[in-house]
Amino acid sequence: MIRHTPVSDARKLMRALLVLSVPFFVSACAQIAPQQPVPAEAVAGRPPVILVSIDGFRPDYLTRGVTPNLNALAASGARAEAMLPSFPSITFPNHYTLVTGLRPDHHGMIGNTMEDARILPNPRFKLSDRDAVGDRRWWDEAEPVWVTAEKQGVRTATLFWPGTDADIHGVRPSQWLPFDGKLPADTRVDTLLGWMDKAPSHYGFYTLYFDDVDHAGHDFGPDTPQAGEAAARVDAAIGRLLAGLKARNIVANIVVVSDHGMASISKQRQIRLDQVAPADSFRTITYGTSGGIQAQPGKEAVLAAALLKPQQHMQCWRKEDIPARYQFGHNARIPPFFCLADVGWMIFPDEERAEKMRDGGAHGYDNTAPEMNALFIASGPAFTHTVLKPFDNVDVYPMVMSLIGVKPLANDGSITPLLPALKTSGTQ
Repeated sequence: MIRHTPVSDARKLMRALLVLSVPFFVSACAQIAPQQPVPAEAVAGRPPVILVSIDGFRPDYLTRGVTPNLNALAASGARAEAMLPSFPSITFPNHYTLVTGLRPDHHGMIGNTMEDARILPNPRFKLSDRDAVGDRRWWDEAEPVWVTAEKQGVRTATLFWPGTDADIHGVRPSQWLPFDGKLPADTRVDTLLGWMDKAPSHYGFYTLYFDDVDHAGHDFGPDTPQAGEAAARVDAAIGRLLAGLKARNIVANIVVVSDHGMASISKQRQIRLDQVAPADSFRTITYGTSGGIQAQPGKEAVLAAALLKPQQHMQCWRKEDIPARYQFGHNARIPPFFCLADVGWMIFPDEERAEKMRDGGAHGYDNTAPEMNALFIASGPAFTHTVLKPFDNVDVYPMVMSLIGVKPLANDGSITPLLPALKTSGTQ
């Protein structure tokens, strides 16, 4: 039997159903729709963070008289005596550590070159391979700042940072460009400032990347005039950034870091793996300051016997036996055998590749070696003037997340070593 409800009662019933259904509808939409960007006026109340990387910049470059802008930035805020890179002290692993707070062993970007049989049809990663670099599967073992920020409603703009060429976890920064190593330092700054002109209050997090100093360090060595000239060139670009911000009345928290330092190398300091182990017993996945080595089928015992005995200017381990202090050796992408050269020495698989070596600079050595020390400078309304004791680069991530007001994911870092540099109001 159908009971006819009076019109007034029907309206009451419809209102009640509507009230009950709205929370369900909103909840359902929240589950299926991406979170909307934080309104401009909400972001405007918190200074944006500009995370700047100067690849290969050692802290002692600040003492060479060629970096007035960086020195002024440090004088107005905080700097560290040194920041310790994670192991291995190379570019992609440490850039990903800085924006995830995870050691390479945990975030999966364990080298500039690596292999992963699970990633087909191209199971080999090289930083020069644009397709591999843009394949999110190499990066998806972690989630960088810009992905988490975008998910939590804070828009981001990244100008060249390892990982930004890929849609990690299916998310890209609101503004980004594919990496272009030929783009001059000044043009990079102008591009970033141009993004600010379009939406100055919409972005809570920016990245900026310079590779001039790293290239000069590799090509000529860290103690050369060319390295100083590169440092001066990037310093001028930093000055351009500061002037551009001032002209736009943009107050930002600027964090300048490097991924690692640089050590001098010489053709006279070489280690040949084919003189340590039979040439038919191994293949090298990586070589240089360290060696990632795979035994040929049936040759594991032969290779182990050759590598694991004491070596001159090099130490070798099975991956599971790499000393705990390196916090490295458990990720599936790390080869079964791993060798590390003494600072200043280089590992090559054979004579052909050893002959191509030239004097210059290299990194990737023990991450606690002074030559591998990285730069840390921070200035802006969140920072007070201080000189920090050396700390690990995993600690940068929780600080950055606090500054942009985004909840960090689980990580290997701690904000505690950086608290002396922070004003209480700066992280609110």
